[in-house]
Amino acid sequence: MVTVAAPVLALGNPLAWVRQQFRASEAWFIGLAVIVGCLAGAATVAQGAIARTLQHILFSLPSSTRLSGVPTLGILQLLVLPIGGAVLAGFSQLVRARRRPLVDAVEANALHGGRMTVPDSLVVAAQTLISNGFGASVGLEAAYAQTGGAAASFIGRRLKLRRADLRALVGAGAGGAIAAAFGAPLTGAFYAFEIVIGAYTPSTIAPVAAATVAATLTGQALGSTPYLIAFASGAPVHTIDYAVFAGLGSLCAVLGIVLMRGVALVEAALHRTRVPIWARPMIGGLLLMPLAAISPQVLSAGHAALRLDLAAGATLGFILIVILAKSLASIVSLGFGFRGGLFFASLFLGSLVGHAFADIVNSLSGYVVVDPTGAALVGMAALAVTVVGGPMTMAMLVLEATSDFALTGAVLAAALVASLIARETFGYSFSTWRLHLRGETIKSARDVGWMRTLTAGQMMRRETVATSPEMTVAAFRERFPLGATSRVVLTRGDGTYAGIVVPALAYGADVPLDAPVGTLATATDISVPADADVRRVMQTFEVTESEQLAVVDRDCHVLGLLSEAYVRRRYAEELEKAQRDIFGER
Repeated sequence: MVTVAAPVLALGNPLAWVRQQFRASEAWFIGLAVIVGCLAGAATVAQGAIARTLQHILFSLPSSTRLSGVPTLGILQLLVLPIGGAVLAGFSQLVRARRRPLVDAVEANALHGGRMTVPDSLVVAAQTLISNGFGASVGLEAAYAQTGGAAASFIGRRLKLRRADLRALVGAGAGGAIAAAFGAPLTGAFYAFEIVIGAYTPSTIAPVAAATVAATLTGQALGSTPYLIAFASGAPVHTIDYAVFAGLGSLCAVLGIVLMRGVALVEAALHRTRVPIWARPMIGGLLLMPLAAISPQVLSAGHAALRLDLAAGATLGFILIVILAKSLASIVSLGFGFRGGLFFASLFLGSLVGHAFADIVNSLSGYVVVDPTGAALVGMAALAVTVVGGPMTMAMLVLEATSDFALTGAVLAAALVASLIARETFGYSFSTWRLHLRGETIKSARDVGWMRTLTAGQMMRRETVATSPEMTVAAFRERFPLGATSRVVLTRGDGTYAGIVVPALAYGADVPLDAPVGTLATATDISVPADADVRRVMQTFEVTESEQLAVVDRDCHVLGLLSEAYVRRRYAEELEKAQRDIFGER
C-alpha cells in the first residue's frame, strides 16, 4: 500500500512531486544544479559590481582603473580606510553579527549537513562588501562562495533533499560562484570538490560540473570581467624545474602559515588588551593608511596589481616591499575585524614570491635558471594552496589561465609540496584554522556532523536502579542475583556518580558480606558527559581501558551506562551509512 500511496500524494501535491523527481532522478538533480549555478553566477557579478562601484566612488578612481592599480593615493583618499572600519563596526553592531558565529559553506557541509541560513549569509556578504569596498586588504571570494552556497542550501532545504544531496548542492553553489569570478569552470568544480564538499565522488561530478559551467556562462552573459590571469610562461619545463619549483612551494608554505598565524596573533593580542570589538576595524583602517601610502597595491584583493606586476616586470626591490606590505595589510585587515578572504590575496602574494624567487636564483647563478613568469604562476598556486587548500583547484586555475599542460604539472608538484608542509606543520587551511580558534576541530569539509549528533546521551542505556556504595555485599547479592546484569552503577545519596561494580566480584569467596559494595567499584573517577560525541566517547574507552562508562550530567548525576562494544557497533553502522550516502547510487 505504501508504494501505491506515494505517487497518489505526489499527484495531488505538485511541490511534493517535484521533490520526488529531484530526490529520485539524477537528471533532475543536475538540472537543479544548473539553476543554482546560474543564481551563483548572477550573484557573483552583482557583488563584484557593487564593490567596484563603492571603490570608484569613495576613492575617486578613473572608470578604467581598479584600486590596487593606481600609482598613489592622497591623504583624503586614505582616510576612507578608517571610515570604512567605522561603517563596518556600525553595521555589525546593527545586525549583532559579532554575538554569534556565522556559518560558512565549509562549516555547513562539515558539521550541519549543508544547512546555511540566508540572513546570516547576507550579513557575511554585506560585511565583505563593506570591507572590500572601503579598500581593506581582503577579497570578495568569501562573499561569493557564501552567497552561492546559501542559495543552494535554501533551495535544497525547501525541496527536502537528502543530507548528501544537500551537501553536494551547496558545493555546486559555492564552486559556481568561484567559477564565475575567475571565468574558470574547472577551477570552480575542484574548489567545490576539495574545499566545500571534501571529496570527489561519482554522484557529485556531473551536478558540480554542470553548475560551474552554468555559472561561468551566466557571468559572461552578464558582461563580467573574470579574474583569470591570461599570462603564459612560454618557457619549456624540464625535469630539474620540478625540484626548483618544489623549493618555491616550500617557501610559499612557510609564508602562508606565517600569514594565518599572524592573523590569529593579532586577534589574540587585541583580546588581551581588551580593545572594544566595535573600535577594532577603525584602528585597523588607521594602521592600513601608512601601508597604502607605500603602495596602493596592498589594498583590496590585488587584481589590478597582479596584472600590472606580471605585465610590467617590477624590480626585485619593489616586489619585496610589496610582499611585506601586502602581508602586513592582510594580517591587519583580518586581525582587526574586516571580513573577507585571502583567496586572491594569496594568489597575488604568491605570484610576487615566485617572481622574486626567480630573480634571486637567476641573479645568484648568473644566468636564467628559472623563468620569472612561470615561477610567478607556480608561486601563485603554491601559496594559495597553503592558505585556501585544494592542490587540484589551483592547478586547474593555472591550466585554464595558460593552457600550458607542462607548466601545470610543475604547478601541481609545487602545490602538493606546499600542501604537505602545511598539513604536517600546521594542519589547517585559513577557513578551518578560524574554526579551530573558535573551538571546532574540523580540518576539512568532510562530513563529520553526524558524529556530533551521535552522543553518549543518545546511545546510553538508562540507569533506573539507584544503588548506594554504602550498601553491604550481602544486600547487593540479594538485590542483584548472579547473572542478572553485567554492570551496576553506584550513586551516592545526592545522586552523584560513585563508580561501577561487576556483580560477579561481589560473589567472590573472600569478599566479606558486611563490607560496603563501594570497595569493589572501579572507574570511580571516570565518566562521560551526556553531550560527548561518539569520537570523544571512544577516545575515553581507549585511554581508560574500561569496558563500561557511566554517563553523567553537568552536576555528575548518573543518567545511564555505555558499553564499549555497543558504542563501536553504533559508530561502525553510522560510518557505513555516511559512506553509502557519499559514494552510493542516488
